[in-house]
Amino acid sequence: MLPIRILVVDDAVVARRVISEILSDEDGLEVVGTAPNGRIALAKIARLRPDLVTLDIDMPELDGMETLSRIRSDFPGVDVVMVSNLTHRGARVTVDCLFLGAADYVTKATQTVSPEAARAHLRNQLVPKIRALFLGRLGGTTPPRTKARSARAVVPGHLGKIGIVAIGASTGGPNALADVLETIPLGFRAPVVIVQHMPKNFTAFLAQRLDSRSSLTVREAEDGSVLTPGSAWIAPGDLHIQLRQDGGRVRIATDHGDLVNSCRPSVDVLFRSVATCYGSAALAVVLTGMGQDGLDGCRAIAAVGGRIVVQDQDSSVVWGMPGHIANQGLADTVLPCSEIGPEIVRRVGFCT
Repeated sequence: MLPIRILVVDDAVVARRVISEILSDEDGLEVVGTAPNGRIALAKIARLRPDLVTLDIDMPELDGMETLSRIRSDFPGVDVVMVSNLTHRGARVTVDCLFLGAADYVTKATQTVSPEAARAHLRNQLVPKIRALFLGRLGGTTPPRTKARSARAVVPGHLGKIGIVAIGASTGGPNALADVLETIPLGFRAPVVIVQHMPKNFTAFLAQRLDSRSSLTVREAEDGSVLTPGSAWIAPGDLHIQLRQDGGRVRIATDHGDLVNSCRPSVDVLFRSVATCYGSAALAVVLTGMGQDGLDGCRAIAAVGGRIVVQDQDSSVVWGMPGHIANQGLADTVLPCSEIGPEIVRRVGFCT
């Protein structure tokens, strides 16, 4: 079995060495070269033909965003994982890079931790993400293709029965979310709540980018926000969100509870609260992502008669989250990403 060939690009000598050592210690991964900036990286990609590039954002001569744009244009078969700092600028540029076509990203540890902790932080993010992107090639298996459970037909006269759309996503999620939300028209009847696995600061920029591409008003959720039709709320990084009944209204509650499925925010946490608040009026949507966050939440939604739509394998960057739900027979419908937005509109309806 051929190893995954990786080019490490970072202007810092220490970072190049650490990332190279982390990846070289892993079975099935091979570091074929390093580069200190984008110009050298592009030349090495042409010569070495790596499968994946780890790409720093801040570099001289040709920075990470410009380099990514060139890679997507000249070497479309090469996957890119961005390596970002946990800073305001790092968050903004990383989100922009995801929309430019980066497959995923990892964050460097803060300078206050020890070198050993920084190495562990990077390894614990980077290795699983690379393995998820190349799962079949490394001998792993994705959840097998399966038929959805019998879809319950939506009767045209009862379109308004869906009262909430709850969406979960991870790896590949920002572009999938954009594809879904930009097809939803003005006058949409239901509120939308979203968990996208991202750290603190990143989700605010994601909300801004999605807001610019959708007829919905998209914002980062705040504790106490009241849900209203035609708007979407994204869980803040490092906080869970849950829905709570407040008289005749539904509010968002945020908390810094324990990690669930190694995640905060967690799709399961949101979905379980959606099942409690909305019952059979809930529509859950699970998009591309690694792991199985959302599986237990979908069990809760299915148990109360809610509906579940998941993204199919061919259009997913990683068919982990949606694949596990489909494999458990919980999905009403398994669809390409391009068809999920229209399906949401069909099930919910909208006002003209």
